[in-house]
Amino acid sequence: MNILAVGAHFDDIELGCGGTLARHVNLGDRVYAYVATLSGFSNYNHQIVRSNNNAFKEGKKSMEVLGVKLICGQFKTLELEFNEALNIDILKIVEENEIQQVYTHWIGDIHHDHNALARASLHSCRHVPRMLMYRSNWYHSTLDFRGNFYVDITNYWTLKVDAIKEHVSELERTRHKWISFFKNEAENAGQRIGVKYAEIFEIVKWLEG
Repeated sequence: MNILAVGAHFDDIELGCGGTLARHVNLGDRVYAYVATLSGFSNYNHQIVRSNNNAFKEGKKSMEVLGVKLICGQFKTLELEFNEALNIDILKIVEENEIQQVYTHWIGDIHHDHNALARASLHSCRHVPRMLMYRSNWYHSTLDFRGNFYVDITNYWTLKVDAIKEHVSELERTRHKWISFFKNEAENAGQRIGVKYAEIFEIVKWLEG
């Protein structure tokens, strides 16, 4: 099966569905990851927090840990828009690689880049028979994430953590809280479904054939 994970920034995919992608790779699926932005950014004082170069290097190493082929977009961080340029980028990947299943951001995510990419995914992957949405942050939203699809990642949790750890600059910025936060999420999801660790998704569509 040909799998595509779509993320706005380097680290979104690993946080939201890294364990699931590692599982796909282990099952022999061809897995691609499209990261739309250069992912570097500055603070309100115009001081660089994460350079584009560091973001790319960390993201490349992270995908190598998971065994996923990385495809990089060239959009600027925090300037991602639901427009034809983004739609075409995604559609080209879908058609050239005959993608059969997509993981993308949750449409209710309030992060500007995440929301734009979720909308573009819904549009550009409209002919893909399977699509799931993931969460990759801890932001509140006025919408509810309807997690209704679980993947057991018990055997892949360590790989997910190793992939996240490659994002040194982001872990330093968040004081390593990403790992503890997503461990709690995975444990809670696993508790609900009867396994040690799980990733949870909201179904957009799912064709069995």
